[in-house]
Amino acid sequence: MASTHHAAPIEEHPDLVELRARHDRVAATPRAQVIEALALVTGLYLAASAWIVGFNGFTTLAVTNLIAGIAYTLLLGGLGTSYERTHSMAWAAAVIGIWTCVAPWVVAGDVAHARSITSNLITGAIATLLAVAVAAAASAARGHGTPRGAHNPHGRHGMPGRL
Repeated sequence: MASTHHAAPIEEHPDLVELRARHDRVAATPRAQVIEALALVTGLYLAASAWIVGFNGFTTLAVTNLIAGIAYTLLLGGLGTSYERTHSMAWAAAVIGIWTCVAPWVVAGDVAHARSITSNLITGAIATLLAVAVAAAASAARGHGTPRGAHNPHGRHGMPGRL
């Protein structure tokens, strides 16, 4: 006689439920909310920076900043709704921040002027720092950021029996 065993959906697995709860707790912290707000403002500023600072005549850099700003905003602007997936998105956003720093010298045309360089360097540095902060918070929420000496009953990788 064969017995039928119905397994619960993977979404109901206790480890996944705990992981989601941990991410929700991290996303609700004031620090996470400040980082999310600053990331949103940084991305929007980057998208509009050519028109705000006044180098919109340099079309390649203006378009580059517009695209990079929109991408950055989409990657980090929705942290509260998808915090569990932000670790890899944060690293992509960090690359956008670095790109923003070097763009005035890399894009086609004569666009490396004082206003565009200053705006891109400051915005790119802030964008990179915010993205790294998001990546660090997401990593800590996944259990990889357990402080040295703190008790983690599930071992180094959050899995029972693994070291």
